[in-house]
Amino acid sequence: MGSRRDRHGRGVRGPMSLPNRYTRRASPIKGRTSPAEFFLQVMDESVRHLMTTCPEVITAIDIGVEDVPTGAMSWDLVDRVPLAAAMESSTTRPARIVLFRRPLERRASSRAELRELVHYTLVEQLSGLTGRSMPDLDPNIDDQW
Repeated sequence: MGSRRDRHGRGVRGPMSLPNRYTRRASPIKGRTSPAEFFLQVMDESVRHLMTTCPEVITAIDIGVEDVPTGAMSWDLVDRVPLAAAMESSTTRPARIVLFRRPLERRASSRAELRELVHYTLVEQLSGLTGRSMPDLDPNIDDQW
């Protein structure tokens, strides 16, 4: 039992279940999703929701995620870390929105708040690119937030 204890908060060491008699492998135990996996799930939910409210807008824009803002882009905000970036379309590429995972996670105090912040940020960036109001893109959101 001593070798299976939780040392330094790293989790249980050793198998959590006995091998399956058909596959001869232990069944995987579903744990809590990592912060990166949760962020992608939240962003996917937000995009799916926007596909129902304004599909003509969302299909014309590439949406991506980066961990942190890079130096390759020029930022007008010097005193704050940006949460997202929107780039207009050109002749060679479609319009793009990039959400920055780590700044968004740091700004939210819980997973529920992160869910709201990601959706609000995505709608805000869409509004900036398309010139449409935020309630027009998502009727459940108000401009004041």
